[in-house]
Amino acid sequence: MTEYFDSHCHLTDTAIRDDRDAVFLRASEAGVTELTLIASDADDAERAALLAGKRDGVYSTAGIHPHVVRAGMFGDLERVREIASSRPAIVGIGETGLDYFYEHASHSAQRTAFDAHLELACELSLPVIVHAREADDDIAAAIRAMQAGTIGVLHCFTGGDRAFTEAMAAGWYVSASGIASFKSFSASSLLREVPHDRLLIETDAPYLAPVPVRGKRNEPANVVHVARAVASILNLSDEEVAKRTTQNARRFYGVEEV
Repeated sequence: MTEYFDSHCHLTDTAIRDDRDAVFLRASEAGVTELTLIASDADDAERAALLAGKRDGVYSTAGIHPHVVRAGMFGDLERVREIASSRPAIVGIGETGLDYFYEHASHSAQRTAFDAHLELACELSLPVIVHAREADDDIAAAIRAMQAGTIGVLHCFTGGDRAFTEAMAAGWYVSASGIASFKSFSASSLLREVPHDRLLIETDAPYLAPVPVRGKRNEPANVVHVARAVASILNLSDEEVAKRTTQNARRFYGVEEV
């Protein structure tokens, strides 16, 4: 069976709480052998680490999503640091980044939190998972200012020329989500420029279900549809995309010995 690695999903979300075991089972049946649970805040990082610690091939991250950052949240950031430093299941820092579209948090609070996450990723030698929306200049500047050797991924990639250029120059990765299957996806040309050893795929479950299940609750089993959409864009086979992105995700998260 073709193996897939869902590099970014939120299985601690309440939308999946009632049938999580069935979600894992369907993922396994679809060939999803590994996945990473992405944290949205400090409490979520605790939950994700506990869940990941109970299952083979399941990893987690620690971070605070830009939608929920706030001024004066140093205690929360310290909890993220403690969790990331002490839990074996933690393989990355995030989800962090900047979102100037929804404006759930001030730009200054987002940038302060983002900088703190980038510093933590550098300190712990962990990759950083970056959410970027309508913040191309500031994301590009942050990548440009990062210490050499620290890697990250532009998750759920939908474009942004300046951030993309800086990410490629810094050796970062790019992750395609179900959005790549939408007719409205406008970043195909940039996706084709990503080196094949720095491309990831993800579901972002329970959000952004791909065609042909768009509009439904998303789950890791649907990463096969993301792979199919990316294969079409890159003129590759589904199997080749699955193989390459699985190898890349293992390298990115430092779990190549699995």
